[in-house]
Amino acid sequence: MLVKDVMTKNVVTVTSDTPIGEAKNIMKVRKFRRLPVVDDGRLVGLVSEERLERLSGETAALSLWQIGWLISKTTVGHVMEKNVVTVHPEATVEQAIALSQSRRVGSLVVVANDKVVGIATTNDFFYRIVNPTLGIGESGTRVFVRKGGEGKAAEEIIGLINKLGIKIKVIWSIPSAKTREKDLVIHLDLDTDDATQVIRELQALGYKANIDPR
Repeated sequence: MLVKDVMTKNVVTVTSDTPIGEAKNIMKVRKFRRLPVVDDGRLVGLVSEERLERLSGETAALSLWQIGWLISKTTVGHVMEKNVVTVHPEATVEQAIALSQSRRVGSLVVVANDKVVGIATTNDFFYRIVNPTLGIGESGTRVFVRKGGEGKAAEEIIGLINKLGIKIKVIWSIPSAKTREKDLVIHLDLDTDDATQVIRELQALGYKANIDPR
């Protein structure tokens, strides 16, 4: 999967001479936490809600008149992050996540041909990759099978569920917390009561299986 598949497109940007009060209002109305700063079509910075809140904290000792004057005169260019971490839309999601983790940033501005074409945030990665992969928000029941994630075991377990005519929504294996073997998590299109039949069938085959709390 590529960055272009998960990024937010039609990005709202501001210029470096935008007053911080206006930028803050844009974030509030549009429910954004970050705004790329673009001058003459070129990315020059990134202003975040965190930076603006930090500035508000620094002005706490000033009078209301001084604060109002400061907000009206201070522009985005004075507070923006200039060393913006960028990524190309054709980069893989794995590359993008590794980059954001290594640089310790919560967002990547997506740039192609020197133009901002999108923004990829931690939420984008979670909502569009992690949630579907783990079935977060999906109805159904998760069944946990200890040591069921290895080849032959996984094949047998999936075969059993198919034989029972039960739909598998999501399936994934995870390293066991206790051994070097892999456990299996299966998200079934069943309610909890009906899933107990699956548990009994798996236990009859010798597997340690239980309903996985969600």
